[in-house]
Amino acid sequence: MTAEVLVNVSPREVRAALVEEGVLQELFLERANKRGLISNIYKGRVSRVLPGMQAAFIDIGLERTAFLHASDIVTPSDAEHVEVGHKPERSDDIQSLVSEGQEILVQVLKDPLGTKGARLTTFITIPSRYLVLMPKGRGVGVSSRIEDETERQRLRDAMLSFVQPNDTGGYIVRTAAEGASSDALRADMMFLQKMWSVLSEKTLYAKPGQLVHADLPLQVRVLRDVVLSGVNKVSIDHPESYQSMLEFAGTFMPEMRERIELYQGDRPIFDLYGIEDEIERSLDRKVPLKSGGYLMLDQTEAMTTIDVNTGAYVGHRTLEETIFRTNLEAGVAIARQLRLRNLGGIIIIDFIDMEEEEHRRQVLQALEKALVGDHAKTHISSVSPLGLVEMTRKRTRESLEHMLCSSCPTCQGRGFVKTTETVCYEIFREILRQARQFSFQELMVLAHQDVIERLLDEESAALAELEVHTGKPIRLQTEALYQQDQYDVVLM
Repeated sequence: MTAEVLVNVSPREVRAALVEEGVLQELFLERANKRGLISNIYKGRVSRVLPGMQAAFIDIGLERTAFLHASDIVTPSDAEHVEVGHKPERSDDIQSLVSEGQEILVQVLKDPLGTKGARLTTFITIPSRYLVLMPKGRGVGVSSRIEDETERQRLRDAMLSFVQPNDTGGYIVRTAAEGASSDALRADMMFLQKMWSVLSEKTLYAKPGQLVHADLPLQVRVLRDVVLSGVNKVSIDHPESYQSMLEFAGTFMPEMRERIELYQGDRPIFDLYGIEDEIERSLDRKVPLKSGGYLMLDQTEAMTTIDVNTGAYVGHRTLEETIFRTNLEAGVAIARQLRLRNLGGIIIIDFIDMEEEEHRRQVLQALEKALVGDHAKTHISSVSPLGLVEMTRKRTRESLEHMLCSSCPTCQGRGFVKTTETVCYEIFREILRQARQFSFQELMVLAHQDVIERLLDEESAALAELEVHTGKPIRLQTEALYQQDQYDVVLM
């Protein structure tokens, strides 16, 4: 598989696209005024303790207080016993762990989403190219994505030869370390130790609500987190950012340095693979499939639902075969859409009902296989009694739709507006209500142009009856700034 990363830098925004076999698979976006907070480390102050929720609200200098659950708090005694990659198991009450006004070092686990504040942890982690340092852990862990047992053991042995018995902190060997030399691992380890030393000193003088450590900018972060051995090329269209990427690669991933290039073409870099068009399509509810079928995606606060339809696809054999082929294609398309749109949380997929058990099994296998390349952790449960596939995808940042769009001012995010017929009948009721309560010479109706046109056409007879009933003339006036369901009835 050939893959490349395209990075587009503009004055206030950085975008990075992961393209596999010429098809956009994942999009990363960072804006100057809305930089992601994940992995940022703050010195916070406990503003409120909630025993009923076993949680606390922490002021870290943001608009909304952040959320810290008891399960995400690590005490000094935990650091001596907790193995890397495991949370401490305890039944301590939140009130015995933190108190109001207490200053505490915290790290952001999840960005603020919607009306929710950021999710925090005190189990600090600092990543580098090959390793993750856990200052409050101990031991050495290896990423589960490295499946070769011999390689896992080699990496573990190499790290254990560097870690001294009295050293504080533990390490996780990242997926990118597969095949890395012992010298490269040691260099990463020394870098992380130095960074933690500087960070610890900075924490002593930091004030509550102050940022102590920020993660790398997006253009450099994609090198660390996204670029693996399968990426053949990284192209960026900004000279200064190109230099910073070269410097990072020279220090942490020299094998990638020659694959980074400065794009100087006349066409915008995102036009190379039609990425701008793909981004526009990723905001649509309907996703067409090559066979003629389609998906319908609806994102809500609680979950995302995906409905699979055959559409214009009629197949060539039996109905069951047509449904099976549509579902197989949909499984692959769904996996791509989850990555591209960065949909997280609970996801319900309504595949077209299949009678054969073997077909259901193959469709689930196709979905699982397509999700293998996803950087976010996913879990698929069995098919529900209603024939729905229930799954979860780890949500750490806003979805693409929430980053690029806001609620429609016309429908307030409902996705629909009242019909002109409904609005006309509301106007009739309002006219009758006004006529019973007040005296007037005439009435004026102010409304959207489509509503006025319906009143003059389909509803003209009903309007004439109202004039007879009230004994007063009714004038109509179009208001260009009104939405379709807005109107006013004015007495004159």
